[in-house]
Amino acid sequence: MPHTSHHSRNENALRCLAIVPVFNERGSVGKVIERLRRALPEVDVLVIDDGSTDDTLRRIPAGVTVVSLPFNLGIGGAMQTGYRYAALHGYDIAVQVDGDGQHRPSEVRRLIDHIAEGKSEFVVGSRFLEPTTYTTYRQTSIRRMGAWMLRGSIKLLTGLTITDCTSGFRAANRRVIRAFAHWYPEDYPEPEVILLLHRARYRVSELHVKMRQRRSGQSSIGVLSGAFYVLKVTTCLMLDMVRKPWPREKIGGPQDIPAAAAVDAAENRTRGDNDDVHTQEPHPAPAWRGPAGPGRPASPPV
Repeated sequence: MPHTSHHSRNENALRCLAIVPVFNERGSVGKVIERLRRALPEVDVLVIDDGSTDDTLRRIPAGVTVVSLPFNLGIGGAMQTGYRYAALHGYDIAVQVDGDGQHRPSEVRRLIDHIAEGKSEFVVGSRFLEPTTYTTYRQTSIRRMGAWMLRGSIKLLTGLTITDCTSGFRAANRRVIRAFAHWYPEDYPEPEVILLLHRARYRVSELHVKMRQRRSGQSSIGVLSGAFYVLKVTTCLMLDMVRKPWPREKIGGPQDIPAAAAVDAAENRTRGDNDDVHTQEPHPAPAWRGPAGPGRPASPPV
């Protein structure tokens, strides 16, 4: 590519995927994708249509890869689908970009650079990391209180200060992509994965970003359900303290997929890395790719 900037060199060296989960985002999805393609032509775009009931699919520009789920799975199922796609196709970095237009392409680039430079393995784009954010990004008092409670819960359980733990604007490296492809929380997963990644000793960080206000579509969390959401997520965080996050022995290894093994071996030789993290890092595909096992009768013979 003709780009010669520092940003472009970093991104050209790595395969990056923008995962755009959408559910009834007919009013914004087209603009979101066009902005991404125009500002970041080197980043591939994958749209996960999570069972939309309107004409969202018709608003997606031609030439964009789309996975259309047969019914609504929720953000957890949609994002796991995207991470599985990223793992199977060997992407180095995956960025979650909401289809409602809140996430700016310029900030997508910053998240990619943060991961590409090795500053962390998983980075959350925060609206609230800088002290003046509440004057530039409006929230209801109920949502602000809920975010404060979840922030306190994660701080208590992990020691991490994540100011915007419900942000859906986040980027992951290849190791995290593989973990998410194997398993991803189903309901409101954003706070949970921070805790689970920390427990699994992945490097998690936060980066201040600018976001637009939602102008179309509907948030998956209503005002009236905010209190129940906080209670449910807090309970899940407590249960996650005893969960074994992403057990390696259940999902095989890179040797099960020759292409993945070759890429990992080449990277290790190039870096001269003696750490066994890369050689032991599991690849999720064997667990969910391949022929299905023989079925059993639905009921015993009469």
